[in-house]
Amino acid sequence: MSGKRITKAREGVERTKLYSVSDAVKLLKSSTSAKFDESIEIAMNLGVDPKHADQMVRGVVNLPNGTGRTVRVAVFARGPKADEAKAAGADVVGAEDLVTLVQAGTIDFDRCIATPDMMGLVGRLGKVLGPRGLMPNPRVGTVTMDVASAVKASKGGAVEFRVEKAGIVQGLVGKASFGEDKLVENIKAFVDAVAKAKPAGAKGTYIQRVAISSTMGPGVKVEPSTVSSGSQN
Repeated sequence: MSGKRITKAREGVERTKLYSVSDAVKLLKSSTSAKFDESIEIAMNLGVDPKHADQMVRGVVNLPNGTGRTVRVAVFARGPKADEAKAAGADVVGAEDLVTLVQAGTIDFDRCIATPDMMGLVGRLGKVLGPRGLMPNPRVGTVTMDVASAVKASKGGAVEFRVEKAGIVQGLVGKASFGEDKLVENIKAFVDAVAKAKPAGAKGTYIQRVAISSTMGPGVKVEPSTVSSGSQN
């Protein structure tokens, strides 16, 4: 991104001001100037210490208006469940053959689902899939017998989130081409899901800071009370 474009994108954004979510979205959309459809992301600072097991925040949210992104889904399944996954639109389906492909470095998918009986096989891929955030997990609905629903959710706008070491959760909430109302709905859905995932060990203010940004644009700080239904304390 050129210096002139960065300067132009930052014009009108007060770095210390907290904007309502509606105003933040308007500002962000008006500052996008790339020739492609920029992604809109959210970052939330939470009052947790992920080093403690009782303060881990993890979950999945089904964005009401989708992500605007094409998601490739892989499913580890056999027999009728493999057929179900294919019929639901999974891009890659397999068992031992898929394990071999992944071990060889072919990871041509963005989300991974497995039936419970396949986890013995999939467990071998922990060192490969884990660091990429692709390891199937029952807590986020990616280890399931209902593979058809899981595939459709993944294709339709399911976004996984997991708190990082610094207590930050980040996620994709749409594209710059989305209407303002659709982006606001997606942002509120994401924040609501993170609020509901508040761990028992969290003390003090849970949702501390919220900001949204576009791929090539500046970050815009959002007043938490305009996106949260009161679950931040």
